Order: sequence, then structure tokens, then C-alpha cells
Amino acid sequence: MVSKAVETPNAGFDFSNYARNEFFGQRLQGIPKATSTGTTIVGVIFGGGDSGEEPGVCLGADTRATGGPIVADKNCEKIHYLTPQIRCCGAGTAADTEFVTNLISSNLELHALSQGRPARVVTAMTMLKQYLFRYQGHVGAHLVLGGVDVTGPQLFTVHAHGSTDKLPYVTMGSGSLAAMAVFESSFKENMKREEAIALVSRAIRSGIFNDLGSGSNVDVAVITKNGTENLRNYEMPNERGLKSRNYKFRRGTTAWTKESIRSLIVSEEIKSTSGAGKDQGGVEVVPVPTGAGAGGEEGMEIDS
Repeated sequence: MVSKAVETPNAGFDFSNYARNEFFGQRLQGIPKATSTGTTIVGVIFGGGDSGEEPGVCLGADTRATGGPIVADKNCEKIHYLTPQIRCCGAGTAADTEFVTNLISSNLELHALSQGRPARVVTAMTMLKQYLFRYQGHVGAHLVLGGVDVTGPQLFTVHAHGSTDKLPYVTMGSGSLAAMAVFESSFKENMKREEAIALVSRAIRSGIFNDLGSGSNVDVAVITKNGTENLRNYEMPNERGLKSRNYKFRRGTTAWTKESIRSLIVSEEIKSTSGAGKDQGGVEVVPVPTGAGAGGEEGMEIDS
């Protein structure tokens, strides 16, 4: 029996993926381009243990909405309502995150009415991931789902293609790496409420100042078993200050060489008629002052 030696790969770069991508690019009329989600959204679980605080979830988001290189909205709201004890932060396509969360919120209310009890966070997560998986990522909703139910605080991430994670602290969006660096260095279990809010705010600020797709203000939502406290514009680190100089100029500073004023009023007659606009006997004619037309010439007559 002759044994064949195992061939070792050649040293250096492997260009097989390049050839594959070129092939698919020709078949698909171009290689798909990556799209930035343009957001920083985070979540963290706090309380419980020896903290003396009731367990809860703290969510955070920035407020910049972009359309390519254009800032479309400086103060949009990215923390969406699902139920009184469940909220969802959205990154990706703004319309997709808005309408997907509205749809799931309605379905959760119907579920609660049919079952006779409030829906759990894992139920919301299942509805979201099953809906998004159906569209294979073409519905661009990247979500951080957090809430409190009978099982305690729950925190999930739901990606646009339907995969999910369950972690004590999460980040998503184009500024997620900067925010995760803050969590990795400063997170601790059983934080107090104020510590969680401060940590979430710092994580969002790191995304605002280190990611071009994120910006403007910091929104925070604190969820406990008693309900949700929305801290809209909790921090506003990018408030517009006073300009160093006043750029208003006095009247007459800029001279002009020619001035021409033209009247745009033309001559017209208004006839009072009845019966589908037909001219009737004894019509009253209401004269209108005649002015000069364009260029100072007599204006043309217009019948109403």
C-alpha cells in the first residue's frame, strides 16, 4: 500500500477568494458593497446581588440619522417602544427599524391579550428574529432588545439576518467597537442604577466622538419591573455655542451699480356670470386697476 504525502499549502497569499469574488461579481453585475449602520446603540444589565438595587436594564443610543454623507436628522429617537417593560434600540435602515418594532409591538400586545399575561422578553426576541430571518438580512434592522419580565432582566442583540446573542452587556452599530472598549474596561456585575447610566452614557459618547455615522446627543432608557424611565437627550455634548464673531453687515456696506423695479400687475376684467360660466345679459363688470406690464409696456387683457 502506497501512502500519498499530504500536500502542504504554498507559502504566501491565497488568491482563490479573489478569483471567486471576481466570478460572482461578473454573474451578479457587480460585487455588493458593505453598508454602514451609522449608529451607536448599547445595553447593560444592572442591579441585583449586593448592590441593593432592583435588577434592571439600561439602554442607550445616539441621535444622528444619516443619508450617506448627509446628516438628515440631528435628534432622532432610536429607542423604540415594544411594551411598558420592553424597549428596542435600532441601528441600520431607519424605516426598517421603525416599522419592524411597530409591528412586533402590536403582535406582543395581541399575544398578551390572548395569553392573559404580559409577554416575556424572549418572546419579543423570537418574534423579531423569525421575522428578520425570513428576509435574509434585506430588512436592515440591527437591534438591541432589553427588558424586565417575571424571569428578571433580559438583554439580547438581534442581527438583520436573524442571529441573536444573550449577554450582560452589548453594543451594535458602526460605533460599536468604540462603545465595547468602554464596556470591556469598566463593566462590573451588580452595578447601581447611577453607575449603569454613567457607563452607558460614556459608551455612547465614545461612539459619538469616534464614529462619523454617530453623533449629536445621548438618549438613555432605564427599565425595571415597575416600568421604563426614558431619559431623552440625557446628555447633549454637541450643543451649538455662540460664534466668536458676528457676521451681520450694516445696511449699505455692499454697493450696487443698477436698480430696476418692474410692476407685475396686469390688466384684467372680472365678470360675474351664472349658469356654467355662460355670459348672461346684464353682466356687471368690475374694473381692476391697470398697471404697466413687464418692461413698462401695456399689459395684455385676460378674460376670467
